[in-house]
Amino acid sequence: MKTKIILTVFCSVIAAKAQTQNLFVSDGNNGPGMGIIYKFTPDGARSVFVSGLDYPQGLAFNSAGDLFEGDSLAGGIFEFTPGGVQSTFASGALSGVVGAPAGLAFNSGGNLFVAGPQTGVIYQYTPGGVRSIFASGLASAGLAFDGASNLFVAEWMINGDIVEITPSGAQSTFATGLYDPEGLAFNSAGDLFVADSGSGNIYKFTPGGARSTFASGLNNPIGLVFNSTGNLFVTSASGNILEFTPDGTKTIFASGLLPWQQTFLAFQPVPPVLRIISQSNGSQFVIGVCGVLGQKIVLQSSPDLQNWLPLATNTLTSICWTYTNNAPQSCGQQFYRALWLQ
Repeated sequence: MKTKIILTVFCSVIAAKAQTQNLFVSDGNNGPGMGIIYKFTPDGARSVFVSGLDYPQGLAFNSAGDLFEGDSLAGGIFEFTPGGVQSTFASGALSGVVGAPAGLAFNSGGNLFVAGPQTGVIYQYTPGGVRSIFASGLASAGLAFDGASNLFVAEWMINGDIVEITPSGAQSTFATGLYDPEGLAFNSAGDLFVADSGSGNIYKFTPGGARSTFASGLNNPIGLVFNSTGNLFVTSASGNILEFTPDGTKTIFASGLLPWQQTFLAFQPVPPVLRIISQSNGSQFVIGVCGVLGQKIVLQSSPDLQNWLPLATNTLTSICWTYTNNAPQSCGQQFYRALWLQ
């Protein structure tokens, strides 16, 4: 459990500014030993986070802020601390244990799921690295979890389906008729976005499965990820990273990368941020807690920074959660803090 923010309230409206997110992008860079993971600041400044990889593809952060990378040529999964220190989380031959890992995704319990398109298997790893087979028979690329912990899988090598898998492992077909779907991402409203590289489109699916075209005419879109404000970021064969606002307005976030080399993206998680949204006659506060989807938030209050009382516990199914505190200390000092479980 970690403590990240403490706010002091004195009968007034207080706001804490949310941290900005850095974007990480995997880049094959045209050869073994030349693979790079780039880091982009919110204003688009680019730096090399790590180099010397073989062919990095899937990227995913755990709740502690460590970055996991699936390297399809090395056949391994590597873990990087925020400072860039590398360790091997899992290894194996291309056709063996890991199976040329592609998409990665963490569930709300901190388990890592890995798409192995060469083996047709989706592997599950506990935080300690214990491996099991979660699903098989799927030539999977991108992975994404919805708010109910159902795993969605892009089948890009066989039939262009999107497959939904419940936490217990039951499979069903969520969508059909796509042409090489790869990247998947959910927005805060629970809509699924799919990068259909063969058609050059990004499709939007409501939770009920209704499909619409969010963007078209792209050059083989692959990776998708949403930032904390709801903008969608996309890699494509053009060597540009595109950014879309929720209404579909497109801009180029970054350019000058090697064409066809960028695959997946991930935003560095931000810690929970407390925001005192409103106050009613000194008797009520509405407390907003913003963080990363799937984080379990524990909200507490204290009059003296010593005696902490639990207010509420919640697992984030959207970027922000609001809690109404009907009985704060009136016109005195009150402290609030957010804790979250790894």
